[in-house]
Amino acid sequence: MSTNEILSPSGTSAASAAGIAKTEAVFKAKARRRYATVIFVRLAILVVFLGGWEWGTRANVIDPFFFASPSGIADQIWVWITEGTSQGPLSEQIIVTLEETLLGFLIGAIGGIICGIILGRNKFLADVFSIYIKIANSVPRVVLGSIFIIALGLGMASKVALAVVMVFFVVFTNAFQGVREADRALIANAQILGASPTQITRTVILPSAMSWILASLHVSFGFALVGAVVGEFLGAKKGVGLMISTAQGAFNANGVFAAMVILAVLALVVEYAITLVENHLVKWRPQALSDQAG
Repeated sequence: MSTNEILSPSGTSAASAAGIAKTEAVFKAKARRRYATVIFVRLAILVVFLGGWEWGTRANVIDPFFFASPSGIADQIWVWITEGTSQGPLSEQIIVTLEETLLGFLIGAIGGIICGIILGRNKFLADVFSIYIKIANSVPRVVLGSIFIIALGLGMASKVALAVVMVFFVVFTNAFQGVREADRALIANAQILGASPTQITRTVILPSAMSWILASLHVSFGFALVGAVVGEFLGAKKGVGLMISTAQGAFNANGVFAAMVILAVLALVVEYAITLVENHLVKWRPQALSDQAG
């Protein structure tokens, strides 16, 4: 290679591009291997756990009357799928619980985000309402379930109300803190450029707080599901929570655990959907090097 080729800008650019491509290929290969390893370890843990549990029940180390068994749980789910539950088809119970959860999640999340942003942007309002927020947040949420059932009845409204309360404070706290943690230099620069308070909130505050808000959504959906199920457990006409209550009353441990498995699957599915939405909304956020390389 000649001296001119070595010093040529185009040659340097080509070499740099080739180096970057090679590095990215190495990172992607490591990421694929890491993902495969994670899946394998997860499955191995699940197999060992379920296998040990099943062996324990068959060897009379674990009493299946109190702690059920994997095979009994699977049989119970199959019976519910093929024959239905005492309250009706299994799909109907799942839809009722999911509807209550999603409504409570959406209402609580939207209310928490709006209130968190407003109070985060207005220190006077934050100082005025802070004491009331602390008082409301200190009340045990589950206790409110009985009040909502008395006031709103055994229908969907009482379960949605409890789910809203469970979600609101989680999202509000994160949204409020995310607004307070916004980069003051960026806000000052936007003000210098003549941006209005609404423009600053939309273009600076919200993107800054988005990571906080999305992180709270992952946690708050679980709280919404807990609120809906607890409300159904306290009093309902349909739902997975009522299935748990019915199984408990019949001393059917397999039924209790089977309902818990169904709730876990619902939570994982919605968690995956929230992750997809998060990845779409925060495309600007660079991927961590550790995530790429493993």
